Amino acid sequence: MDKRPIGVFDSGLGGLTCVNCMLDELPDEKLIYFGDTARTPYGSKAESTVKNFSAQISDFLVGRGVKMIVIACNTVSSICAADLQERFPEIPIVGIIEPAARKVAHSCSSENRVGVIGTKVTINSGIYGRKIREIRDDISVFEMATPAFVPLIEEGFAQSDIMDLTIQYYLDDFILENRIDTLVLGCTHYPLIRDSITRLYPNLRIINPSEEIVSDVNSILSEKEMFAEKKESENIFYASDLSENFVNMINAICAGSRSKIEFKNLDIDTK
Repeated sequence: MDKRPIGVFDSGLGGLTCVNCMLDELPDEKLIYFGDTARTPYGSKAESTVKNFSAQISDFLVGRGVKMIVIACNTVSSICAADLQERFPEIPIVGIIEPAARKVAHSCSSENRVGVIGTKVTINSGIYGRKIREIRDDISVFEMATPAFVPLIEEGFAQSDIMDLTIQYYLDDFILENRIDTLVLGCTHYPLIRDSITRLYPNLRIINPSEEIVSDVNSILSEKEMFAEKKESENIFYASDLSENFVNMINAICAGSRSKIEFKNLDIDTK
């Protein structure tokens, strides 16, 4: 039994989609979440900047005694996971990309046409295509950056005509020209517009990495005998800028859960 909390972080509120899945599957675990809402989005920033922010937040979580760090951000997972594991060799670091890549490889055939959408950093890294082809080299993968989604979601426009138009702007030609039948939501913000994507493209099969990462977390907890026997204290949610959208999302996600919520602003250098 290991009563220590699990640390989870993202560039903003998108990682809360992972928290939602973890609360469902691992209700006895205490979570400490950090959303870097003051510095979001990460996907358009330089790699060196993202690496610096990620190390800073991981230091913060480790300082609060976490037993594992879950990177609930595709941008960070694509370029920082190895660096963070080297920085904290004694703590399991779980990225979000490999579980989703395995899902694609194990559930698709050579006849499928897989699209991946994400931030500029994630897409430019080409990591989804590489990870999928490491397992299956006969699957066609097409990747496209959709950078406007994150700021619109962070500003509260996830369900709006503006978002619908933006989705169509990015996806109409991408899906048609590449004959996409399976779409990977390669950013943890994107499950927040999944219903809109499904409504606009009802024949698309959607793969949500926020759901897939829980299996890796569960496997590590089991392998290392790190499960908590039961939740003994509340989850804690930190943000570098405690916006109304962030608070509202936490309340919505945690409604009906056995956890209590504590909101805290983190005094962090946002330059």
